[in-house]
Order: sequence, then C-alpha cells, then structure tokens
Amino acid sequence: MDDAVDNRLAELERRIAALESARLPPQDQVLPEGVDPEAFFALQALKERYPAPGAVLYTGSVTLPDDRQLDWQYGRTTPDVLAADWSARASALAALGHPVRLTLLREILHGRTTVSALSEVEGLGTSGQIYHHLRQLTAEGWLHAPSRGAFAVPPTRVVPLLAILVALER
Repeated sequence: MDDAVDNRLAELERRIAALESARLPPQDQVLPEGVDPEAFFALQALKERYPAPGAVLYTGSVTLPDDRQLDWQYGRTTPDVLAADWSARASALAALGHPVRLTLLREILHGRTTVSALSEVEGLGTSGQIYHHLRQLTAEGWLHAPSRGAFAVPPTRVVPLLAILVALER
C-alpha cells in the first residue's frame, strides 16, 4: 500500500511541477475573441528580435496636415528602461501636463505656427500667456523656432508626442 501512495504522490508532484513551469500568457496578452493575431505584427517582430527580457519600441509613419511625411522609430531594452533615472524625464512630461500646451502643440502641427495665428484659437489666452507656454515647450524640446516668430514641433518629437497621446487612451 505504501508503494501505491508513493506512486500517486510522485505523480501529483510531477503534475504540479509541470503546471508551475507552464508559462501562460499574462491576461492582458490574451487576444480578445475575434482579433486577428496579424494585428500584432510589430509586437511579434519585436519579440523575435529582442527575446526576454524584451524591449520597448515605439514607431510611427505619419502624414501631417501640411503633407509632410515623417517616419520614426525608437526603442530601448527592458533592462535599460528599468534602470534609467525616470525622474530625469519629469520636466519633459510636465511640459505636456497643461491643456493649453497640448492645444498649442496640436494647433502648431495643424499649421498655426505664429503667436498671431495661435491667438485666434479660443481658450489659449493672451499672447503673453501663449508665449509663456511656448517657452516651456521649447525649453523641453517639444518645440523649436525654425524661423523668427514661427514655431514647429521638431520632426524627431512628432511620433513620440503622438505615441504618448495614444498611450493615454483608455
């Protein structure tokens, strides 16, 4: 009888070990019913190129309202992101943390590049207030002045800005 119990116990231990070692995908990686797995082509390519511990990548190919085409890609390995000083990015994020600044960026991408043109947009305030916000966005690299009196989002910041906005969608 002891052999039978030992055998059953050994079989249970084997099955538990198999279950514990099985790597089920995290719940947020399970595709919802009806979603085509091909929709995650970029994720699959990233996982092939950077196996565990993985990487974070953002990429975009956008045509702006002025018909400029911008293609951009940037990424970091997971250990690099986790080891970085996140607090060093606080001021760049804070610059985006005001509704007027986000509206300014959107309007500038849509072609309103001067304070005079931006002053026509409802809710942006006085030209002095607009300059205040433009200075903050410029100081953090979200804007630059390609010519006197005109502002633009640098090409290397367009896709990152749009990626941040998409990441904030719920």
